[in-house]
Amino acid sequence: MTDDPDRHAAKMAKKKAARDKIMATKTGEKGLVIVHTGKGKGKSSAAFGMIFRCIAHGMPCAVVQFIKGAMSTGERDLILSRFSDVCQFHTMGEGFTWETQDKTRDTEMAQAAWEKAKELIRDPANRMVLLDEINIAIRYDYVNIADVVAFLRDGKPPMTHVVLTGRNAHEDLIELADLVTEMELVKHPFRSGIKAQVGVEF
Repeated sequence: MTDDPDRHAAKMAKKKAARDKIMATKTGEKGLVIVHTGKGKGKSSAAFGMIFRCIAHGMPCAVVQFIKGAMSTGERDLILSRFSDVCQFHTMGEGFTWETQDKTRDTEMAQAAWEKAKELIRDPANRMVLLDEINIAIRYDYVNIADVVAFLRDGKPPMTHVVLTGRNAHEDLIELADLVTEMELVKHPFRSGIKAQVGVEF
């Protein structure tokens, strides 16, 4: 049953006043450390959504991909073809670890990616830097978690946002982060025999 229009308007006005009072206390700004983790789909997709927001606002940004690299993706192709003037894109991995099967090479590539990531984060011109699948590199000890935490705590410019994606985010990274989202897997077509599809997964 629909509320009386006048009663509804009064209720919404009261809610708006309470909301405005809360929002008036939120005046701070800072560069956030943002973590997208969990077994569910959408970690990188959500992160790229923020990168495209930065692009839309003309804010310089950058992407470093730690694991993915063996295949073309829509995000990378679009950024490189249309937005390379505002977003740097560095694919530093050579594919998922079970595909490369070379831990020494994977470690070298991840270390190179981490050095590139630090360079991009240190550049105050970059408002956001996405470290795609770095959590996987940390989990396999390709990149040292203590180094990552120390750099994000002490080396990141105060107004730079850094987004870190991948399953199994380390607890030290979660503790440091300002914003953590865990994607929960409820249902996935892969379990029904459906392969990764263009426009959905890549």
